[in-house]
Amino acid sequence: MKETVLLTGATGFLGGYVIDELQKFGYRVIAIGRNEKRGRELEKRGCTFFQIDFTDREALEHVFAQEAIDYVIHAGALSSAWGKWEDFYRINVSGTTYIAELVMQYKVKRMVYISSPSVYSDKCDRFNILETDVDKNNRLNYYIRTKIMAEEALQTFQKKGLHVVILRPRGLIGKGDPSLMPRLMRANSKMGIPLFNNGRNLVDITCVENVAYACFLAMTAEGVEGQVFNITNGEPKEFQVLLEQFCHAANERARFLKLPFSVIYAAACVFEWIYKTFRLKSEPVLTKYTVCTLAFSQTLDIEKAREKLHYEPQKTLEEGIREYGDWWSANRKN
Repeated sequence: MKETVLLTGATGFLGGYVIDELQKFGYRVIAIGRNEKRGRELEKRGCTFFQIDFTDREALEHVFAQEAIDYVIHAGALSSAWGKWEDFYRINVSGTTYIAELVMQYKVKRMVYISSPSVYSDKCDRFNILETDVDKNNRLNYYIRTKIMAEEALQTFQKKGLHVVILRPRGLIGKGDPSLMPRLMRANSKMGIPLFNNGRNLVDITCVENVAYACFLAMTAEGVEGQVFNITNGEPKEFQVLLEQFCHAANERARFLKLPFSVIYAAACVFEWIYKTFRLKSEPVLTKYTVCTLAFSQTLDIEKAREKLHYEPQKTLEEGIREYGDWWSANRKN
């Protein structure tokens, strides 16, 4: 009989790739998400789909009660550089807590939680970051703060018997990417990609297929309960070089807009103050998190994942860039 995996965030970018990975190894997948159209597409691929919000505990418990769930991969989150504190807390902290409680109540074998390396973000270069190199008082934005809080909650549950593994995958790229590369490619076609420090800051990114594979490993590896793992392609590149490669793969000419960090960061602070003060709903043109992400190096040490999960990237960055460039060229809107 097939083992069953419940996947939250199944209708998102990573979700589809995780489903492919799990089905490849013969698992049955219960997909949880809010996008009904996408969910119906997943059903055609052999998933059982429930259109629910995982912050709705009653609806979520109904799924746990009627299905024999062996594993949970919690990939759902409010992932944004801007928004209301109440929304981030409800989704990223309370929602994660609900899932952990149900995992324990229904004796699920293991929960894999998709966290974020944004917890390492700072206004400086950081190299070869270890999983322990987290400032728990990081207040750069609400997303980071609630991801740290969710991890802390899971570690508390782990001490009470929860079997959980936490992944921090960095900069997902791949066909269907709705945010990271499209934003940069659109900026390239309009005014040029913002460039700080002459684009020499090192960037660590990850082919989404490798993250899906890491989810499978985190779910099945022995002796890793309660541990946290960085996940990247292990191929850091200078920001300008990386973008030039993406543009070349997409048959576009790379255009860059060189900017002074101190001035732009100060502008981001002003924008954030205005939006908070006047409670504007849209995202500011600039945020401190976005500026720091573009301006500074951030590379992650993945030796722990290699040693304990036996993780090795299945797709190289060169392959991922080439495939994304082909996809972007075929799907971009003129």
